Formats: sequence, C-alpha cells, structure tokens
Amino acid sequence: MKILIGLAKLAILFVWIVLITNIVNPFPGVAAMALYILTGFLLFMHGIQVLIFVGAFGDKVAISKWEKWSILLFGIFALLDIRRKHMM
Repeated sequence: MKILIGLAKLAILFVWIVLITNIVNPFPGVAAMALYILTGFLLFMHGIQVLIFVGAFGDKVAISKWEKWSILLFGIFALLDIRRKHMM
C-alpha cells in the first residue's frame, strides 16, 4: 500500500508540474484555458480537503505544517498516508 501511495503521489506531482508549466509558459490554443480551469479546480478541491480534515480531526490528530501542505498538494493520497501514520 505504501508503494502505491508513493506512485500516486508521483503522478499527482507530475500533474502539478504540467499545471505550473502552463502558468509560466502557456500551451497553445484552448489547452491553456482548460489547464487554467483544472488548476483552479484542483487547488479548490484540495483546499476543501485540508479544511475538512483539520476541522474534523484537528483536535484529535496533531499534524505538522508539512502534512497540511502535502494534503493541499497530493489530496486524498496524502490523507491516506496520514491515516496510515497516525490512525492505524
């Protein structure tokens, strides 16, 4: 399971690299607009995941700032890793 979570994090990291590359050097055509929308959506959804996790488990599980940032970057895969580390 740990290896699969690591591979999933690598895949999400690749997605973030593509999205940031699009911001720095936009892709031609409508691809840039689609990737801008995807960037906003991904940031919004991962931000919601951080808020929900901290709201639900903030007083029960002490997580570091890096773990909060990792939820923002990796989403559910970071949450699975945190669950494995703190709650199992």
